[in-house]
Amino acid sequence: MNVREEIEKHFRIYGEEKIGKTVRFYVVPLSPESEIRKLLHLLSQSYEVGLRYQYGEMVLELKEIERKESYLTNIILFIATLITTTAVGSTFYGEKINLAGGLMFSLAIMFVLGSHEMGHYFAARRWKMKTSLPYFIPFPTIIGTLGAVIRHRGVIPSRKALFDVGVSGPITGIIASVIVVLIGLQLPFELTSEPTIYIGTPPIFDAILYLTNYQKEAIHPVAFAGWVGFFVTFLNMIPVGQLDGGHVLRAMLGEASEKISRVVPFLLFAYGFFLMMQLNQPNTIWFFWGFISLFFSMQRHPKPADDETPLDLKRYAVGVIAFILALLCFTPVPFYVT
Repeated sequence: MNVREEIEKHFRIYGEEKIGKTVRFYVVPLSPESEIRKLLHLLSQSYEVGLRYQYGEMVLELKEIERKESYLTNIILFIATLITTTAVGSTFYGEKINLAGGLMFSLAIMFVLGSHEMGHYFAARRWKMKTSLPYFIPFPTIIGTLGAVIRHRGVIPSRKALFDVGVSGPITGIIASVIVVLIGLQLPFELTSEPTIYIGTPPIFDAILYLTNYQKEAIHPVAFAGWVGFFVTFLNMIPVGQLDGGHVLRAMLGEASEKISRVVPFLLFAYGFFLMMQLNQPNTIWFFWGFISLFFSMQRHPKPADDETPLDLKRYAVGVIAFILALLCFTPVPFYVT
């Protein structure tokens, strides 16, 4: 591919400079925005691409992507998260530390979170998007991690690609969570002390308890890892900005999705206030996510290269099913204290 020739099909180049490994073209657009987005997607297969205004001039920046990708950071974060989740999980078995039990919880929670991200990864690879492997985030929370993320580079090629990448993670995560819950409910677990924190259960979790005829009050930490997977799925499917739900809704409705994204944060705030008044407990998680969704809703969703071609009916149906499944993962009161 002759890069300059491709650029000149859509821009008039009146200046060029090279700074290190980055080439800057000073350009005037000649083509419609939709055609320029397609060009940026084409260029992003080989370059890190940036198109921006600088001092009143439009600048197209290209930096060659290093072909040799290092996975050292992924490995270090994976090991660190394995340690933090094992440490936290080992405290779930009563007064004595249970490292073997903690490792079981760690493997379960990392399988659930990793499956979610790998769903995104393989969908992105199918569309030939530049995507990293998951980065796990170790952190001393109640589960020992803040989850995992993957990194996309370049322009999303189409609304179909945006939809496939957005919806694949939650659906894969739900399947992994169901598997983990079913395994966890088969494992023996006895309480050795009176719990002080209880978890609410979403409809999908209650359905599994009913179908397996589970009668005990407590669940094994492995099953709790599956519960976390359901909860994370619901949070990710909140339809705002760069969350999975925001990607799916943007692919389904186009720019009209932004109107819904602006309303969602205030619904979360209202629900948080409702719980505070009804239960006399703050349930700050919904206020917290209200602020997060407000932040995301204030940022416009990047347009795909092909933003004109709508989704097919099959994808619309899958999108509706995905949002229904997300609602089945909703826990009205995730945690409450006795």
